[in-house]
Amino acid sequence: MVLPLWLSRNMHEKMKTLSLNLLKKELATRPPDELATLCLQLAKYKKENKELLGYLLFDSNYEPEYIAGVKKQIDGEFAEINRSTLYFIKKSVRKTLRTTNKYIRYSGRKRTEADLRIYFCTLLGRQGIPLKPGTALGNIFDGQMAKIGKVVSALHEDLQHDYAEEIRLIGRGSVKET
Repeated sequence: MVLPLWLSRNMHEKMKTLSLNLLKKELATRPPDELATLCLQLAKYKKENKELLGYLLFDSNYEPEYIAGVKKQIDGEFAEINRSTLYFIKKSVRKTLRTTNKYIRYSGRKRTEADLRIYFCTLLGRQGIPLKPGTALGNIFDGQMAKIGKVVSALHEDLQHDYAEEIRLIGRGSVKET
């Protein structure tokens, strides 16, 4: 008789995270009502799990509306930037970038990632914040521009052409109000 993995572990050992493949196989054996219960349990304990489940259930079929909602949230966070010192500006920009990355992870779509990263960099460029190369904010900006280039290069040629003009306009200090 083969014991379940959780019973075969030595209880004095530290609990190890199971592989995704093993979890996938185990989930395939469970009935739908038990899967629903497990999903709700996951959502109950962590805010990010609840947000991801909400995206998957309600927003994944309406990607343009999802992107618009995320852009509004990014707008709000940029509007709340504490401009008293450069330290607080960096801290606020990093927080906004974490939020942007979280919503990009939820979607997992390259086009959504491109739209949100371009929007983040556009707003960052409009803030009048010095984005000199080698500074923390300059490095954040450059890192996002590199990620934009990478994700756009993975898109269809027609979309690459569409995004090329936006990327050109984002370049350091040349972001224009639209």
